[in-house]
Amino acid sequence: MAVGSLGIQPIIGLEVHVQLATRTKLWCGCELVFGAPPNERVCPVCLGLPGALPALNRQAVELSILAGLALNCQIAPETRWDRKSYYYPDLPKNYQISQYDQPLCFDGYFELPHDGAIRKVRIRRAHVEEDAGKNTHELERGTGVDLNRAGTPLLEIVTEPDLRSADEAREFAAQLQRLVKYLRVSNANMQMGQMRFEPNVNLSIRQDGREHRTPIVEVKNLNSFRALHGAIAHEIRRQQEAWLETGEAARVGNKLNRGWDDQREVTVPQREKEEAHDYRYFPDPDLLPVRIDAAHVAELREHMPELPLPRTERFISEYKLPACDAPALVDCRATAELLDDAAEAGGDRPTLGRHFLSFWAKLANERETTIAGIGVCARHMAALANLAREGQVNATAAAQIAGVMAERADQLLAGRRRPSEAECGAAFEQFDGDGLDPLAIAREQRLLQSRDEDQIAAWVRAALDANEPAVRDALENPKKIDKARGFLAGQVMKLSRGQADPRLVSELIEARLAALAKEPE
Repeated sequence: MAVGSLGIQPIIGLEVHVQLATRTKLWCGCELVFGAPPNERVCPVCLGLPGALPALNRQAVELSILAGLALNCQIAPETRWDRKSYYYPDLPKNYQISQYDQPLCFDGYFELPHDGAIRKVRIRRAHVEEDAGKNTHELERGTGVDLNRAGTPLLEIVTEPDLRSADEAREFAAQLQRLVKYLRVSNANMQMGQMRFEPNVNLSIRQDGREHRTPIVEVKNLNSFRALHGAIAHEIRRQQEAWLETGEAARVGNKLNRGWDDQREVTVPQREKEEAHDYRYFPDPDLLPVRIDAAHVAELREHMPELPLPRTERFISEYKLPACDAPALVDCRATAELLDDAAEAGGDRPTLGRHFLSFWAKLANERETTIAGIGVCARHMAALANLAREGQVNATAAAQIAGVMAERADQLLAGRRRPSEAECGAAFEQFDGDGLDPLAIAREQRLLQSRDEDQIAAWVRAALDANEPAVRDALENPKKIDKARGFLAGQVMKLSRGQADPRLVSELIEARLAALAKEPE
């Protein structure tokens, strides 16, 4: 952007902390439970007591490798653990076990669709570390420290400063959340602190052919897309104004940390930003380096699911979904897989796409779950789509049949908790019994459309004989032809109680009207 004679370009990098979806902590067996009473999920290891030795959670490493592969990172053949030394009340050991110069994942990139183009955002590193505890300021006298979170496994994803606007940074964060949830690497629930952002922001200012750069500011611990966008937008304005006033440029030692005031929507000073040497990193003497098995990495790569962005494009193409609606079916991996399974079971793809976006989505919403959580299997969904495509049931009847299928699945699930939409990585129970067969339900509910031509012809004759004014309009009144013919089709459907095939009804009405037009007056 240009301000007066100035050319101003924001330079934005992100540090993203993602809580890994393990059952226990990174270095001990304490279970991770959000909202547990303070200091109940702790042990000598995560409390940092003398003599307690850490033992690595293997799943945390596997989930991190999976995320690294999806981010097109190199996976280190050997990685090690370092102590990052600093003192906060919520850091019981006075150091954090992290990774410094040998991160698990490095040199990757993420292709970000934004503003009609694909932006390539480089990933500098993605390393594993433990979380600190949590300070609470709700006590009348003093601050409380809850160490339940201490030792929680985190994947810290660090981008290069390739982002250029608050909008772009927010879109990157949203797509990254979508990715890690899809891979089941993390639940990434920001209300639970499972995904946090720390943007680094400064400006490149060109004036009279020279470039000036403002001091880098890191905004700490943002836990929503709104806060991320607001903090970056505010920093861009604030740094521009500060430079115009002081002309201060970036130099070694003048990096700053600031916090976000959500009420006033401004950043506020915290402290000077530490450099790497301030943390006194050194290899953790209690932990051996980890050698990564190349064959296991290859196996993880081979079994990587289709990722959200390419799957969205494929769904738009194969299922004829509107571009604005396709992400709704992709974002829940269990639902996306159910849709593909239904197509593999022989279901007509465009019809399945319409059904998933319409009545299946409605039924899921009523049950506060996702489509996969309704409990109806892919085979029965495919069969219903084919009944509709073949004209054996109309759209209204298909929705009615789906409603019966969902109610019967409710009965089979009675007493069992259904995963919510936010838990799309969980297992979804699905039923394949005869009671959910759509053809049987259609027969039982008398919803099958008739293709008996003689019967439908009789209904057509009866409808036309009973509605002579509409017949005259359909034959003679150019202004009312379409309306009259639509009315007559509706009367046939009424006589048939919705069982007549609408396409055949239309054909037979046209034939009957043509015959009447030829009759002598």
